[in-house]
Amino acid sequence: MDRQKATLVGFSAVALWALLALFTVASDPVPPLLLNALTFGIGGTVGMIWLGVTGGLGQLRAVPLKAYVFGTLGLFGYHLLYFTALRMAPAAEAGLICYLWPLFIVLFSGLMPGEQLRAGHVAGAVLAFFGAALIVAGGIGSMSGAMAGYGVAFVAALTWAGYSLGSRRLKGVPTAAVAVNCLLTALLSAISHTALEPTLWPVDTLGWLAVIGLGLGPVGLAFYTWDIGVKGGDIQLLGTASYAAPLLSTLVLVLAGMANASLSLAMAALLITGGAILAARAGSKGASRVSQSDVTPSQDG
Repeated sequence: MDRQKATLVGFSAVALWALLALFTVASDPVPPLLLNALTFGIGGTVGMIWLGVTGGLGQLRAVPLKAYVFGTLGLFGYHLLYFTALRMAPAAEAGLICYLWPLFIVLFSGLMPGEQLRAGHVAGAVLAFFGAALIVAGGIGSMSGAMAGYGVAFVAALTWAGYSLGSRRLKGVPTAAVAVNCLLTALLSAISHTALEPTLWPVDTLGWLAVIGLGLGPVGLAFYTWDIGVKGGDIQLLGTASYAAPLLSTLVLVLAGMANASLSLAMAALLITGGAILAARAGSKGASRVSQSDVTPSQDG
């Protein structure tokens, strides 16, 4: 696959992630661990079928164990936190805080050996945190669960940024490994669910369609297409496109009637997205910067 086609494939992941919050809300009241198990089970199964049809199963033998462990823990941890945050707090606001991860990836990469933390990094962080502060300020005085949910969302953003930066050491791992990571995540989630959560299934057809949609799209196909895009496409273009995800996700929720349009929500979305873009521009300057192919997530949520 040539560079242009790989880039277009990668773009589809950003579009699919814009539906992550919508499907998560529609899948209520399924608890987070069970939702993890169901959606990753679907995503992993589809991936294994794809590998079987294309003859790619043999690639899995060459994947080191550490790659499976790292990928599974990253997918399991981030999505457990993400689903939990959206169950505890308003979806649009919690989702925006989760989408601080592009900023954290750029910001933390500036602190790595051989890198420099630039003024643009700091300015971008300030803008984005003002956006997060607008959300948190709106939650003060409301139910305590909302504030706790915002805290979980913040930890989720840190988790995905740490996972993404750590994945730079595993660039040579084939996309086929994503299918195994998804299945292992589903298994780990199912075991944890049995021990820690009540079993609550979707209450109607819409709920089941949301679960299936998550498994096929944002928690399934998106991981494969993003992996293809960042490994074979225009990394800088894809990295910049990922900053549109919080705006798209919020817009989808508002259009679907699952979030209320407000000036504060719009300002928060613009500040968080703008801060991430500003930090990314700062990170692109300087001859000694780390290649964005190293710090852009190879698999996302």
